[in-house]
Amino acid sequence: MAFGGLLALRGVDIAVEEHQVVGLLGPNGSGKTTLFNILSGLLRPTAGEVWFAGCRVTNLAPWRLSGLGIGRTFQIARPFAHSTVFDNVLVGITFRSRHHYRRVLDRRREAERLLAMVGLAPKASARANELSLGERKRLELAMALSTRPTVLLLDELASGLSPKGREEVIRFYGRLKERGLTIFAIEHSFRVLAHVADRLVVLDQGTIVAEGRPAQVLGSPRVMQAYLGEDE
Repeated sequence: MAFGGLLALRGVDIAVEEHQVVGLLGPNGSGKTTLFNILSGLLRPTAGEVWFAGCRVTNLAPWRLSGLGIGRTFQIARPFAHSTVFDNVLVGITFRSRHHYRRVLDRRREAERLLAMVGLAPKASARANELSLGERKRLELAMALSTRPTVLLLDELASGLSPKGREEVIRFYGRLKERGLTIFAIEHSFRVLAHVADRLVVLDQGTIVAEGRPAQVLGSPRVMQAYLGEDE
Protein backbone atom coordinates (compact mmCIF):
# COMPACT_ATOMS: atom_id res chain seq x y z
CA MET A 1 0.00 0.00 0.00
CA ALA A 2 1.53 3.30 -1.13
CA PHE A 3 0.43 6.82 -0.22
CA GLY A 4 2.21 8.93 -2.80
CA GLY A 5 5.89 8.27 -2.22
CA LEU A 6 5.31 6.59 1.16
CA LEU A 7 5.22 2.79 1.09
CA ALA A 8 3.05 1.93 4.09
CA LEU A 9 2.95 -1.85 3.48
CA ARG A 10 5.35 -3.95 1.43
CA GLY A 11 5.51 -7.69 0.92
CA VAL A 12 3.02 -8.39 3.72
CA ASP A 13 1.88 -12.01 3.42
CA ILE A 14 -0.35 -13.28 6.23
CA ALA A 15 -2.67 -16.28 6.53
CA VAL A 16 -5.18 -16.48 9.38
CA GLU A 17 -6.48 -19.98 9.90
CA GLU A 18 -10.09 -20.68 10.83
CA HIS A 19 -10.83 -20.48 14.59
CA GLN A 20 -7.40 -18.99 15.36
CA VAL A 21 -6.67 -15.85 17.35
CA VAL A 22 -3.83 -14.04 15.58
CA GLY A 23 -2.35 -10.94 17.19
CA LEU A 24 -0.84 -8.07 15.20
CA LEU A 25 1.83 -6.04 16.99
CA GLY A 26 4.16 -3.20 16.11
CA PRO A 27 5.01 0.41 16.90
CA ASN A 28 2.90 3.38 15.82
CA GLY A 29 3.22 3.93 12.09
CA SER A 30 4.18 0.33 11.37
CA GLY A 31 1.17 -0.24 9.09
CA LYS A 32 -1.21 -2.15 11.37
CA THR A 33 -4.28 0.02 10.89
CA THR A 34 -3.54 0.41 7.17
CA LEU A 35 -3.62 -3.38 6.86
CA PHE A 36 -6.93 -3.56 8.73
CA ASN A 37 -8.38 -0.81 6.51
CA ILE A 38 -7.50 -2.88 3.44
CA LEU A 39 -8.96 -6.07 4.91
CA SER A 40 -12.22 -4.31 5.82
CA GLY A 41 -12.58 -2.54 2.46
CA LEU A 42 -11.85 1.03 3.59
CA LEU A 43 -8.69 1.20 1.46
CA ARG A 44 -7.83 -0.28 -1.92
CA PRO A 45 -4.33 -1.77 -1.95
CA THR A 46 -1.83 -0.49 -4.50
CA ALA A 47 -0.86 -4.09 -5.25
CA GLY A 48 -1.56 -7.58 -3.95
CA GLU A 49 -4.73 -9.52 -3.15
CA VAL A 50 -7.04 -10.29 -0.25
CA TRP A 51 -8.71 -13.69 -0.08
CA PHE A 52 -11.45 -14.82 2.28
CA ALA A 53 -12.87 -18.37 2.55
CA GLY A 54 -11.44 -19.30 -0.85
CA CYS A 55 -12.74 -16.21 -2.66
CA ARG A 56 -10.83 -13.18 -3.92
CA VAL A 57 -12.31 -10.16 -2.12
CA THR A 58 -9.77 -7.45 -3.00
CA ASN A 59 -11.42 -4.02 -3.33
CA LEU A 60 -14.89 -5.13 -2.23
CA ALA A 61 -16.88 -2.44 -0.41
CA PRO A 62 -17.09 -2.66 3.41
CA TRP A 63 -20.81 -3.53 3.33
CA ARG A 64 -20.14 -6.44 0.96
CA LEU A 65 -17.33 -7.76 3.16
CA SER A 66 -19.65 -7.48 6.16
CA GLY A 67 -22.21 -9.51 4.26
CA LEU A 68 -19.59 -12.21 3.65
CA GLY A 69 -18.88 -12.45 7.38
CA ILE A 70 -16.06 -10.00 8.19
CA GLY A 71 -16.68 -7.80 11.24
CA ARG A 72 -14.55 -4.87 12.42
CA THR A 73 -14.02 -2.66 15.45
CA PHE A 74 -11.95 0.54 15.50
CA GLN A 75 -9.28 1.87 17.83
CA ILE A 76 -11.52 4.88 18.45
CA ALA A 77 -15.06 3.59 18.96
CA ARG A 78 -17.54 4.94 16.40
CA PRO A 79 -21.10 4.28 17.63
CA PHE A 80 -24.11 6.36 16.65
CA ALA A 81 -23.49 8.85 19.44
CA HIS A 82 -27.03 10.17 19.97
CA SER A 83 -28.81 6.82 19.59
CA THR A 84 -29.38 4.44 22.48
CA VAL A 85 -27.03 1.57 23.17
CA PHE A 86 -29.84 -0.83 22.25
CA ASP A 87 -30.54 0.87 18.91
CA ASN A 88 -26.84 0.88 18.00
CA VAL A 89 -26.81 -2.90 18.18
CA LEU A 90 -30.23 -3.23 16.55
CA VAL A 91 -28.99 -1.47 13.40
CA GLY A 92 -26.56 -4.25 12.52
CA ILE A 93 -29.10 -6.96 13.27
CA THR A 94 -31.80 -5.27 11.19
CA PHE A 95 -29.71 -4.66 8.07
CA ARG A 96 -27.40 -7.67 8.03
CA SER A 97 -27.72 -9.86 4.95
CA ARG A 98 -26.70 -13.09 6.67
CA HIS A 99 -29.02 -14.86 9.17
CA HIS A 100 -31.71 -12.22 8.71
CA TYR A 101 -34.58 -12.11 11.22
CA ARG A 102 -37.99 -11.30 9.74
CA ARG A 103 -39.75 -10.68 13.05
CA VAL A 104 -39.04 -7.51 15.04
CA LEU A 105 -39.30 -9.50 18.27
CA ASP A 106 -36.48 -11.83 17.16
CA ARG A 107 -34.25 -8.88 16.27
CA ARG A 108 -34.87 -7.27 19.65
CA ARG A 109 -34.11 -10.51 21.47
CA GLU A 110 -30.83 -10.83 19.56
CA ALA A 111 -29.88 -7.27 20.57
CA GLU A 112 -30.67 -8.07 24.20
CA ARG A 113 -28.55 -11.23 24.01
CA LEU A 114 -25.54 -9.39 22.60
CA LEU A 115 -25.78 -6.59 25.15
CA ALA A 116 -25.93 -9.16 27.93
CA MET A 117 -22.88 -10.89 26.47
CA VAL A 118 -20.77 -7.71 26.65
CA GLY A 119 -22.19 -6.63 30.00
CA LEU A 120 -24.18 -3.64 28.74
CA ALA A 121 -27.73 -4.82 29.37
CA PRO A 122 -28.19 -2.29 32.23
CA LYS A 123 -27.12 0.51 29.84
CA ALA A 124 -29.47 -0.45 26.99
CA SER A 125 -31.53 2.76 27.17
CA ALA A 126 -28.53 5.10 27.63
CA ARG A 127 -27.21 7.14 24.73
CA ALA A 128 -23.92 5.93 23.31
CA ASN A 129 -22.22 9.26 24.03
CA GLU A 130 -22.95 8.79 27.74
CA LEU A 131 -20.79 5.67 28.01
CA SER A 132 -17.28 5.45 29.44
CA LEU A 133 -14.33 4.47 27.22
CA GLY A 134 -14.50 0.83 28.28
CA GLU A 135 -18.26 0.73 27.76
CA ARG A 136 -17.95 2.26 24.27
CA LYS A 137 -15.44 -0.43 23.35
CA ARG A 138 -17.86 -3.10 24.58
CA LEU A 139 -20.67 -1.49 22.60
CA GLU A 140 -18.59 -1.51 19.44
CA LEU A 141 -17.82 -5.18 20.01
CA ALA A 142 -21.55 -5.88 20.30
CA MET A 143 -22.14 -3.87 17.11
CA ALA A 144 -19.50 -5.91 15.27
CA LEU A 145 -21.08 -9.14 16.51
CA SER A 146 -24.54 -7.94 15.45
CA THR A 147 -23.70 -8.70 11.80
CA ARG A 148 -23.05 -12.37 12.74
CA PRO A 149 -19.42 -12.45 11.50
CA THR A 150 -17.20 -15.48 11.16
CA VAL A 151 -14.05 -13.32 11.27
CA LEU A 152 -13.50 -10.38 13.61
CA LEU A 153 -10.89 -7.66 13.08
CA LEU A 154 -10.41 -6.15 16.53
CA ASP A 155 -8.46 -2.88 16.71
CA GLU A 156 -7.00 -2.30 20.19
CA LEU A 157 -9.88 -3.56 22.28
CA ALA A 158 -7.75 -3.19 25.43
CA SER A 159 -6.10 0.19 24.73
CA GLY A 160 -6.67 2.91 27.30
CA LEU A 161 -8.20 0.53 29.83
CA SER A 162 -7.18 -0.09 33.43
CA PRO A 163 -5.57 -3.42 34.43
CA LYS A 164 -9.04 -4.57 35.54
CA GLY A 165 -10.44 -3.56 32.16
CA ARG A 166 -7.70 -5.52 30.40
CA GLU A 167 -8.56 -8.62 32.41
CA GLU A 168 -12.14 -8.20 31.24
CA VAL A 169 -10.95 -7.96 27.63
CA ILE A 170 -9.04 -11.23 28.05
CA ARG A 171 -12.29 -12.86 29.16
CA PHE A 172 -14.07 -11.40 26.11
CA TYR A 173 -11.48 -12.94 23.83
CA GLY A 174 -12.07 -16.29 25.51
CA ARG A 175 -15.83 -16.05 24.98
CA LEU A 176 -15.41 -15.11 21.33
CA LYS A 177 -13.07 -18.04 20.78
CA GLU A 178 -15.57 -20.37 22.42
CA ARG A 179 -18.15 -19.18 19.88
CA GLY A 180 -15.91 -20.46 17.09
CA LEU A 181 -14.94 -17.06 15.73
CA THR A 182 -11.70 -16.38 13.89
CA ILE A 183 -9.99 -13.29 15.31
CA PHE A 184 -7.28 -11.02 13.91
CA ALA A 185 -6.46 -8.48 16.60
CA ILE A 186 -4.27 -5.40 16.94
CA GLU A 187 -3.21 -4.87 20.55
CA HIS A 188 -0.48 -2.75 22.12
CA SER A 189 -0.81 -4.73 25.34
CA PHE A 190 1.20 -7.84 24.60
CA ARG A 191 0.21 -9.18 28.02
CA VAL A 192 -3.34 -9.48 26.66
CA LEU A 193 -2.24 -11.27 23.50
CA ALA A 194 0.11 -13.54 25.43
CA HIS A 195 -3.00 -14.93 27.12
CA VAL A 196 -5.29 -15.25 24.10
CA ALA A 197 -3.31 -15.48 20.83
CA ASP A 198 -2.42 -18.67 19.01
CA ARG A 199 0.07 -16.79 16.84
CA LEU A 200 1.62 -13.32 16.75
CA VAL A 201 2.74 -11.23 13.79
CA VAL A 202 4.97 -8.16 14.28
CA LEU A 203 5.05 -5.32 11.73
CA ASP A 204 7.65 -2.59 11.48
CA GLN A 205 7.86 0.01 8.73
CA GLY A 206 5.28 -1.91 6.72
CA THR A 207 7.13 -5.23 6.78
CA ILE A 208 6.71 -8.40 8.84
CA VAL A 209 9.73 -8.71 11.12
CA ALA A 210 8.61 -11.57 13.39
CA GLU A 211 5.95 -14.27 13.38
CA GLY A 212 5.26 -17.33 15.51
CA ARG A 213 3.91 -18.59 18.81
CA PRO A 214 3.47 -15.89 21.51
CA ALA A 215 6.27 -17.20 23.74
CA GLN A 216 8.65 -17.32 20.79
CA VAL A 217 7.86 -13.80 19.56
CA LEU A 218 7.50 -12.07 22.93
CA GLY A 219 10.66 -13.69 24.23
CA SER A 220 12.75 -12.11 21.49
CA PRO A 221 14.87 -9.23 22.86
CA ARG A 222 14.79 -7.61 19.42
CA VAL A 223 10.99 -7.52 19.38
CA MET A 224 10.65 -6.43 23.01
CA GLN A 225 13.11 -3.56 22.75
CA ALA A 226 12.97 -2.38 19.15
CA TYR A 227 9.30 -2.83 18.29
CA LEU A 228 7.13 -3.06 21.39
CA GLY A 229 8.82 -0.90 23.97
CA GLU A 230 7.62 -1.29 27.52
CA ASP A 231 4.08 -2.42 28.18
CA GLU A 232 2.05 -0.07 30.36
